[in-house]
Amino acid sequence: MSRTSRNEATGHQGAAVAGHEEFQVPVAGGKLAVSRWPAHDPGAPVVLALHGITANGLSWARVAHHLAGRVTLVAPDLRGRGRSGSLPGPYGIAAHADDMAAVVEALGVARVVLTGHSMGAFTAALTAVRHPDLLTGLLLVDGAVGFPVPPGLDPDELITSVIGPAMRRLSMTFPDREAYRAFWQRHPAFVGSWSPWVDAYVQRDLVGEEPELRSSCSLEAVRTDGVDQLREEVSGAVHRLPRPAVLLWAERGLMDEPQGLYDEQRLASAGLASRLVRTQLVPGTNHYTILVGDEGAQVVAHHLLAAAGMAGTVGRNGTP
Repeated sequence: MSRTSRNEATGHQGAAVAGHEEFQVPVAGGKLAVSRWPAHDPGAPVVLALHGITANGLSWARVAHHLAGRVTLVAPDLRGRGRSGSLPGPYGIAAHADDMAAVVEALGVARVVLTGHSMGAFTAALTAVRHPDLLTGLLLVDGAVGFPVPPGLDPDELITSVIGPAMRRLSMTFPDREAYRAFWQRHPAFVGSWSPWVDAYVQRDLVGEEPELRSSCSLEAVRTDGVDQLREEVSGAVHRLPRPAVLLWAERGLMDEPQGLYDEQRLASAGLASRLVRTQLVPGTNHYTILVGDEGAQVVAHHLLAAAGMAGTVGRNGTP
């Protein structure tokens, strides 16, 4: 594990990266970029947090803010995204799971609390199945539960129907950082929810030089991982968990539409074992703000502290 920097930046990243440091972990094909918000107590539990399909590790910055140094939060840029964007394939959820085992080994800790958002939740579930000795707790955030592909529908078509706008962004270029910021500020999911934490996460995605800035995400990685989530090995991992988990689900969808990825009926039809997965609605959130919005991040932080055995240190809504 190589330490690369400690970031106390201000300006467009602001409070989102206060206390944030970065290091690299050797994995197959190169090095994985990892963000870390250290605990005040070096012996505090460690949370390993996995981001969504076109996101990066700074999507967890607002959760780190609410954790307030009571645990160490470690959030990699997954293979093919962010500052791990140049890492080659093979991609796929199993490759991410094995990368996470390498991260835990590099941290030098016996076990971690494992969490993931969206695709990261699928990855967290499969990591738990493939490497059950690595975790002491598991929190899934608006992901990990898959549904059968309708007969005759091509998997690529299904992925495009769900995350089409995100995939189109990967082929776009932007003249400067302000243009990229404006692009995201117009996104329905972020209207009224913009913050320095969101800005830091969005700006980390940009690579290249003006006037042709672009997303760091590899289109091949996104497509491969998206289709991979439909395979039984991945979508069925939530039914084979080695320990109980909590699934937090957002009320609204990716474009802030009233229908979220999940609802009571969809979750009931998934046949989750109640002894393995306890589900909880996070009202007033959409697929993004359940993680990067203030109220959603408080709830996520509260559950992470509970999974780390520190529930008594916070109130019911996740605040001190």
